[in-house]
Parts: sequence; structure tokens; C-alpha cells
Amino acid sequence: METFSSSTTTSTLTIIHSTGVFLHNVVWCGCPGSKHQQHLQLLKARLFPASVTRPRTAFTFEVLDHFLIDALECKTSASSFFEKIRRMTNHSFPGTVPNRYRELMRVSRLWRDLMSRKCFGFGHDTREKPGKGDLAWFCPSCPQPGINIPDNWQDNWLISQRFVVDGNFTAQHMTMKKPQLDISLSDGLGYMVKEREYQTHLSLAVESKERSSCSNHRAINTANISRSNLRATGVGATACARHGCFVPHSIVDFQKGERHMNIDYSICNALNYHSAGIDSSLIIYDVGCQWSINFLQRVAESQGLSVPENMQIIPAVGKFHLSAHKLACFARYSLNFVQGAGHVDGEILETLWAPFNKISPTARSMSHAHRQEVLDDHMRDSNWKKIVGISKHFNHVYLKLCLTLKILAKTLLTKYKRALKGVDDTKSPFDELAQSLNPGKILMWEIDEKKAVEERGEYLDIYQLQINKAPTMAEIRLKLTESENVDDRLPGTVSWLITGINLEDLQDALRANIRQLPNDATSAQKASIEEKRQRLAARIAKFHETADAMTAGMDLDIGTVHSDDPRFCRTDNDGNEWVEVSDEEISEDIDEEILTEEMGIWMPSSTSRHNRLTLGLGPLQAEELELRKGQANDCLENLRMALGHKALIYRQYFRSADSTWAGTRSKQEARRCQLKIDKYVRSYQRARSAMQHLGMDEATLGSIYREILPTELSIDKEVTEENRFGQGSDRLAWFWRNKISSQVQVTSTHSDLVYRVNWLKAKARWSRWQEELSLVRHEMGWTINWFKYHQKEWNRRWQQATRPGHQAYAYQQVLMWGRFAQDAEKAFNGCGFVP
Repeated sequence: METFSSSTTTSTLTIIHSTGVFLHNVVWCGCPGSKHQQHLQLLKARLFPASVTRPRTAFTFEVLDHFLIDALECKTSASSFFEKIRRMTNHSFPGTVPNRYRELMRVSRLWRDLMSRKCFGFGHDTREKPGKGDLAWFCPSCPQPGINIPDNWQDNWLISQRFVVDGNFTAQHMTMKKPQLDISLSDGLGYMVKEREYQTHLSLAVESKERSSCSNHRAINTANISRSNLRATGVGATACARHGCFVPHSIVDFQKGERHMNIDYSICNALNYHSAGIDSSLIIYDVGCQWSINFLQRVAESQGLSVPENMQIIPAVGKFHLSAHKLACFARYSLNFVQGAGHVDGEILETLWAPFNKISPTARSMSHAHRQEVLDDHMRDSNWKKIVGISKHFNHVYLKLCLTLKILAKTLLTKYKRALKGVDDTKSPFDELAQSLNPGKILMWEIDEKKAVEERGEYLDIYQLQINKAPTMAEIRLKLTESENVDDRLPGTVSWLITGINLEDLQDALRANIRQLPNDATSAQKASIEEKRQRLAARIAKFHETADAMTAGMDLDIGTVHSDDPRFCRTDNDGNEWVEVSDEEISEDIDEEILTEEMGIWMPSSTSRHNRLTLGLGPLQAEELELRKGQANDCLENLRMALGHKALIYRQYFRSADSTWAGTRSKQEARRCQLKIDKYVRSYQRARSAMQHLGMDEATLGSIYREILPTELSIDKEVTEENRFGQGSDRLAWFWRNKISSQVQVTSTHSDLVYRVNWLKAKARWSRWQEELSLVRHEMGWTINWFKYHQKEWNRRWQQATRPGHQAYAYQQVLMWGRFAQDAEKAFNGCGFVP
């Protein structure tokens, strides 16, 4: 018969379980030798008390586990989760169920912190306190001396840090009303940096007012700059560039946009994480060209920044963002020309932000410490899911926590197969090109390549073709005008021909204005069109009077009437189709038989070749041909700029628009840009047609001044990612490649430059794929070693443990990490991985 101590008490306890909220009468144990503390009795019963002194609410361990996994996988907030529990308790009257939302917020923070410390071994190593980043997973496939590579590793290009840096302006945080009441449980122990040290660095750092030497960099510095109600306008992160794992203790908050002082702190912490003996680091950053200029100087002048001794920093720009930089940045910051980079795009952080943004609205109004813990937890989970995949079959008890290796092995195997194909696809073209070239020249190019790899900077410009730009119409006009004074020509012909080309452009603009009119055009709009017609008609008449003087009153043919290609006649009202208003609706009171925009304009190209020779118009013909070349060159250059501007609009404004107003403005800007593109194409078509009539040879027309198709007026990966594999494919529109002036003679020297650039790029592509294959094989071995390292650590804890619970958990971890290592070796078998 059991007996109870006189100190035994009974109380009502609210218990929250995964199936509902329950009220129970609890008898507290008061037996001699028992633990009288009520919260300890609850913990032994697998109930987590909401209070230590007088617990009246407790959460089962199971419901706390459910909440944490719901928050990680489904991004469920504490409020939504507890409302679900209340509805499960009483679906008809959930308001009658006790509300323990605040208790759940507090208890879940404690539970998350305890589980993290237990997972990383600090429940066993009680004498050690976790340091910076000790409660965080990192990438098992990145080289880490003393962990997954031996201490006596040999120095080569394989052992290098490869990081990508990016900012996220969705992860905002509001200013706290009472920050003094905030209590942190794991400040600086996970991925977010230690707050006090970070704030000290910011207070001492001076943001440099450097003038950007590249383009479109001011946008990141002005993001959210006017949000006075925000403590943080976003976060900046550093992750491994090859596998997308966040680097522990390297995530920082922004205050006024993406400033150097913020990013420097993140990068320096990443550079110092598990980097003993590593002397090179590749930093991929959207604005790496600007950031890297004075980075080491800023580090030297700051007390809170440090870089490992003898560390070489190699800046680069991600492939997607590189297209928005000026052309000079391509060779100097392209990943295609970085030895040891392998085949990486540098944009992997963009994929990590998408799921991360789902928790930003919830974390926005949390306390600073709570938000820091939540962000740490989701980053820890992101890294964990890259290491393991969820098992569908639980054949053993330990598999409840041991999740079988799938995701990382599959990722590395995919990379391995892709690298094999990349090497095969690039080696043959490179060998064929090398066999067709002079070995002596190749030897000189190899010397230049080695110099570029070692020195970088301006030496990397060898990867760009330095040629003369095609002459503009203004330059050709100047040259022809100067020759009028030398040659025995009629003065004023060049100016007259330029006027004719301008009148054609004015007619095109008038036709475009008519297409812009709505179907229900107002009288004012119609009157404006008529005024333009009258002014243009007068100028055309005056032009033809001058033509009579230039040709000495010859009987000339009717002028050329240009008809616009409907494929390039969009309107601002509709981005896809256009509806032209009938001429009768616009000019109801006009008696002219031929409308001004349809009048023929006589120029030498309007006359047949036989008549030009008969009438002696050879000099005029030659002058117009040169001017038409300039017109075509100008159109192609403007077309390239307009297409680049359109791509920038979609990338930087349209996709990131945070409001309907901003999205609408971006669409309008894109449509206006499209109208410019169509205008340049129509002008180019007129110039090309004129050159055909003036007798330009078919070889030149087929190689330099080709026809433009609508399918070529788009920005795809061949342009926005210039250094991707396959950049030389035929899908790249010809006018992006064809920038050689028709006036430049293809001499042997010029030919050598072309061959040199093609050889260097072909070798770079092949080399990067070779590096990718070698890297993947080593990463397989590093991954296995990383698992074995953790198995060894838990084996040590198991042998040192004295309590049964500690021994059981440690042995469970030994089996889990051992299973990871075995599965990895089995998956990588036959791939030639380097142990």
C-alpha cells in the first residue's frame, strides 16, 4: 500500500498536447528522497512547465516538437499553431479553450535552445560553453582543416574558400518599444553575429563615400533608407558558393541599405571560420567590382575586422548580375576566368531567400533576441536539409533522429555527371581549335594566360576582343564633309543626304504617333497629328527642291515609299498587338491624295543602278552608301543598349516591385523601352534596304548587316550570363557578336586577336569543367570525412558519459553519423572520389 507524505499537494494543471488542451488535477509527489521541485517532476514526466516557481501550465515534449517542425517546414507562426490546437480541442467554441499563446512563445524559445545545445553535444560537454557559431551546421563538402581534411594537407587550388554574399531586404525588423526587457538565449552562437560586438564595429566604422566606377550600384544603398520605424532594413548573408550552406556567425542586419561596413563584417567573420592554413578565398558578390577596391584598407583601419594572415581575396560577380555591369567588368570579375572556381554560377543565395522570406512577416515584429533565434533556427534547418533527406521507412528506433543521406549525395552525384559531360563537350572543340592554330602563338597565349591568372586585374583583359567600334553616322558625315573640300564634288550633298534620312525618320515617328492614337481619338489629338503632317510636308517639298539643284534638274524617278514591318509596330497601349486608326478618321477634311507619312522621298537609292550610271549619280550613290552604313551602325548600337536596358528593368525593378504602383510603373517603362527597340529596328530596315538598292555586296549584307528577326529581340541566358557554358551557340543573336566595323580590314593581326580570344575562352571553359570534376570528387571524400569526424566526436562523448540517458543519446548519434558515412561511401562508389 502506497503512502504519501503530509506535504503532498494537489493542483489543477493545464496541459497542451498535440491533440488538444486538457485540464488535469495533479498530485505532486512528496515522498522522502523525491525531488520536491514541481517543475522537475513535470520534466521527468516529459512535460515542459511554463513556469519554474509555480507551474500551472505545461506542454508535452511531443507538442513542442510538432510546433518546431511546423515552423520550419510550414512556416507556421506560434499564433496560428495554437489556434489550431484550440480548434482541435473544441471546434464549435474554440474561445472557451484556455489561451496559452504567450506561454507557447516563451516555452518554445527555451525548447529550441535546449534542443540545439543537446544536438551539438553541449548536454554532454557540460564544462564547455558554446562559442561563436557553435550551435550551427556548416557545409560538409567544403574544405575545413582539422575536420574533413587532414592537418598536413598540401597547398593547392582545391583547398580554398568559396563564398557568395548577398542581401535580403525582406527580412526587416521593427524598432522595439522596450529593448531593455529583451533577453537573449543564444546571441552569436548560431548564424547571426554577436549583437554587442557588431554594434561596436558599426559605431567605429566610417562608411566610405566612394564614387561608383560601375553601373547601377546606388540602388542597393538606398533600399529602405527612409524606413524610420525599422531597426533593421534587411539582412546580409555569406554562404558557401558551391552548396548554398550559410556560414555560422556571419549574418548581419542592415540599417541603411547594403553598406560596405555591414558586408565587410559578414565576410570577415566567414573568412575566419574554420580557415586555419587556407590562404585563398573566392568572394562572389553582386557588386564585387566596387566592394573589393578598398576592402583590405577598410579592414586595416577597423578594430572589429580581421582577415586571416596571407589570405588572398579573389573578388567575382555572379553570372546573372554580371550582365548589368559595364563591359570592362566581364573579364575581370567573371567566374569563367577564376582558377579553382569550377562551374559555379554565384547566385545560389537567391534560391535560399525564397523560403526564408516566408517567415519574414512573422519575425518582423518579434523582439530582437527572439527574431535572432528564429532566423538561426531556419538557417540551421536549411543547412541540415542540404545534408540529409527525410527517410520514409523507420526500420530502427534510432532512425527517428537519424535521417538517411539523400539530398547531398544526390546533389554531388548530379554535379559529378554534369561535370563529366561538361569536360567531354568542351575538350573536343578546344582540341580542334588548338590543332588548327600555330603552336608558337599558342605558347605565347599560354604565357599571357598564366600572367592573367597570377596577377589578375587588367591582365584579365586578354579575354576581351579589343577592336575598333563601328563608325557612327556623325563620324562618317564628318569624313565625307571634309572630303568635299578636297575632291571635286558638289558642295552640300552630304548635308542634303542627311536631311533625307532624317525626313524618313520623321515619317516613321509620325506613323508611330498615329498608331498610338486610341480608337476614340479626341479632336485635339487629331489636330496635333494634322499640324505635324503639314510641317513635315513643307520640309519634304523643300528637300525635293534642293534635290533638283543637286541633280541639275534631271528627270528623276518617284521617291521611295517605306512601309513599316507590322512585326515591329507595337503601341504603348498594348505590349503585344496594335490597332491602327484609319487615315480617314484622322484627316476627314484633307483633300490630299497622298498622306504626308506615305510620301516618297527621292534619294540615290530610289533609282535603279542602270539609271544612276546613266544620270551620273555615282558620287551621290557612294556618299549615301557610307551614310547608310553609319545609320545601320547607330541603329545596332542603340538596339543593343535598349535591349540591355529592358533586361535591367525586368531584373532590377519589375521582379522586385513591392507594390502595385511600382509594378505598373515598371511595366510602363518596359513598354516604352520596347517602342524604342521597334523604332531602331525599323530604322535599321530602311538603312539595310537602301544599302541593297545602292549595290552593297551580298557577302557584307549576309555577314555584317543581316536581317533582324523578332525572335532575336530578347535577352536570354546567352546575353545575361555571358560566361555560361555554351555562350558561343547560334542562339545568340548575331548583332550581339557582330561589332566589327565594315571599314576595318581583317588583317592577320586582327585575325590573331580573334583567334587568341576564342582560344583563351575555349580553354577557360574546358579548364573550369576539369576543375569541377576534380572538385566534386574531392568534395565526396570531404563529405565522408565530415560525417566520420562527427561520429568520432560522439563516440568520445559516449565513452565518457556516465548517465544512462547520456549514453543512449550519444550512442544513437554514433550510429546516425556512422550510417551517414556508410551511405555516402556507397553512393559515391565508382565515382573516383578522393578520400
